[in-house]
Amino acid sequence: MSSKLEQLQALLAPVVEALGYVCWGVEYISQGRHSLLRVYIDHPNGILVEDCEKVSRQVSGVLDVEDPITNEYTLEVSSPGMDRPLFTLEQFAAHVGEQVKVKLRSPFEGRRNFQGLLRGVEDQDVVVQVDEHEYLLPIEMIDKANVVPRFE
Repeated sequence: MSSKLEQLQALLAPVVEALGYVCWGVEYISQGRHSLLRVYIDHPNGILVEDCEKVSRQVSGVLDVEDPITNEYTLEVSSPGMDRPLFTLEQFAAHVGEQVKVKLRSPFEGRRNFQGLLRGVEDQDVVVQVDEHEYLLPIEMIDKANVVPRFE
């Protein structure tokens, strides 16, 4: 995780949690003059648009005062959804047995993209089974990971 992302997570998670929500994760996508800050929130009862609005107002106020992002950006507050992104080892552990898509920052064993069964977490590695092969993917190498939704 980049230091900017760690700074944003440390700043925003307490704000989200003080409102009674879980701060599922934070994404910061720097795109020159028009960057995107996305804050994922969750709650046992689900997330409604009103919840996102409430959190957005509070987070926006904190960002205005603290000013951690110097360039223009768009703030989005969202639920993780069915294809929920996975940010932490704890989140990976909670979704063992599900299909996941994982994209790495740099190639590992010759590839950057993996889709398969999430088998578990070992130390700082995420275990993903693709066909008949198990890969131990270091958490610090993961750029993006999502649960693949099942429609039954």
